[in-house]
Amino acid sequence: MAFELRSPAFSSGEDIPVKYTCDGADVSPPLRWSDPPEKTKGFALIADDPDAPVGTWVHWVLYGLAATVRELPEGVAARDTVLGVGTQGVNDFRKVGYGGPCPPRGPAHRYFFKLYALDTEITLPPRKTKAELLKAMEGHVLGQTELMGRYKRK
Repeated sequence: MAFELRSPAFSSGEDIPVKYTCDGADVSPPLRWSDPPEKTKGFALIADDPDAPVGTWVHWVLYGLAATVRELPEGVAARDTVLGVGTQGVNDFRKVGYGGPCPPRGPAHRYFFKLYALDTEITLPPRKTKAELLKAMEGHVLGQTELMGRYKRK
């Protein structure tokens, strides 16, 4: 089996339901993963949009997920630390937690949910950026999987 990230809300390459965007409830989608690499001691998740007009736009930074965790529920609370989930960083909306797709009108954008299996536990304090998390993960990534969804404003 391969390290795989999926969601019961949408399949890879499909449209992300409105509920998980700024046009809906703007809650995080449920995510599930399987078969992380051996010796995984923790996980980190970054969700971003490489199609944003200003360059890659970060929608979610989450780290400190325990090695035993295999799913994130829908609607992870927008708090620094979420019991049983992990620690949240700051997205490019300058907020803690998940900020859903909210592209300008025009063609659909791609949203990548990237899950990293790590050989260490990330113990950064809350409110770190994607860049700070990536620096902390350097040399510790055992594997990576991603789920891509699309969204276009109506």
